[in-house]
Amino acid sequence: MSTPQPLRIAVQKKGRLLDESILLLKECGIKIDNGRDQLKAAARNFPIEVLYLRNSDIPQYIQDGVADIGIIGENTIIEKKKKVEIVKKLGFSKCRLSLATPKDAPYNGVKDLDGKRIATSYPVSLQLFLDRNNITADIHEISGSVEIAPNIGLADAICDLVSTGSTLFKNGLEEQDIVLKSEAVIAASPKIDNERREILDRLLFRVNAVLEARNKKYLLMNVPTQKVPRVIEILPGLKSPTVLELAEEGWSSVHTVINEDRFWDVIDELKKEEAEGILIIGIEKIIN
Repeated sequence: MSTPQPLRIAVQKKGRLLDESILLLKECGIKIDNGRDQLKAAARNFPIEVLYLRNSDIPQYIQDGVADIGIIGENTIIEKKKKVEIVKKLGFSKCRLSLATPKDAPYNGVKDLDGKRIATSYPVSLQLFLDRNNITADIHEISGSVEIAPNIGLADAICDLVSTGSTLFKNGLEEQDIVLKSEAVIAASPKIDNERREILDRLLFRVNAVLEARNKKYLLMNVPTQKVPRVIEILPGLKSPTVLELAEEGWSSVHTVINEDRFWDVIDELKKEEAEGILIIGIEKIIN
């Protein structure tokens, strides 16, 4: 039997998105033999090959079939206008492309940008937004240090990626309108063959199991049996909570899975129903 050709996956050469991409592969049980400054590395236990590329080049490599898939921000795909297929949104590296203006400048809505100068590193995305809103503006394309443009008289506003907004604040700018929202995605090449598509399907199965488990906790508790119906009403679950009788008469053990962001609200309700011995356990994978 011939050895299958590895699935070639492009990731950002450096930065936060690289770290989160490699962590995701690691959580999928994939071990990458990558050394310092390597541009290509193979996995020891899964048929994939990782290509470390400049972020802005990844969409082109995917479209051309040099890479079969890539982990990249949605915003870069939109900006580069390449023909790739988004096969999975990953929920991390979230940000937004936003318009910002000086704090001391009046702003009453997007129409105020008509005829103004806007500095950005994302001219394609900005132009699409302006066209949707019937705005005519002068786009100044610059790379790096976009926030300084209004302060040096280069532009009246900027359009840039925003995560926390702290950089805008430090430069005397105020976020006004969101052009688009973005997160990391897995994008696939239109030229991917059937053999590598099968490997991609196997990878997506693992990715789904990992992502499903994130932000979820396994919850166990002891509850007076007469309180079980009310506790079941309170608890969310994958299907329904598991209820087991305890050796001590009149008590039951209840097990379920909950989202971590609802955890404390649920706990407050459970305490009112006399739940005790509550245990919270992290979940590594959920396979549906």
